Amino acid sequence: MDLETKNLQELFRLANKIGGKRYHKLTHEDFEKYLEYNKWRYINGDYECGTTEKSKQWVKDNSDWYCPICSRNYRDCGGKTIDHKLPRSQYPWLSMEFQNLWVICKTCNIQKGEKHWYEYEQYILVNYPNDYPVIKSSRPTRLLSSLKKR
Repeated sequence: MDLETKNLQELFRLANKIGGKRYHKLTHEDFEKYLEYNKWRYINGDYECGTTEKSKQWVKDNSDWYCPICSRNYRDCGGKTIDHKLPRSQYPWLSMEFQNLWVICKTCNIQKGEKHWYEYEQYILVNYPNDYPVIKSSRPTRLLSSLKKR
């Protein structure tokens, strides 16, 4: 199935079908990955972007000076954050899947919140249509395709 050619309504149906199976067949390994993200990202409640040497290096390797969504300099919009494209609350087994992570500004991360990817796409399309091409090109297509196989 080619997710790139689907319209948002079709993608919502697929996302709801997959996301509706929250925590299904969660294994011990899935839970370990979920907890590993906490250690990798948050240490002693520190919400600074990249709190371990590994995560700091990952942030450096996967970001520059500007948020890929709003194109603003990170320092002008609350700093950098590591975000899950597919929310960790809905897809805990993807917590440490690096294809699911990206660096965005704090403002954009707050706006995205726990929205599923396609819900977020629709939100951007309606509220920030100029930013939509970036969001569509960042669509986690391979991750979403892999979910159908679970």
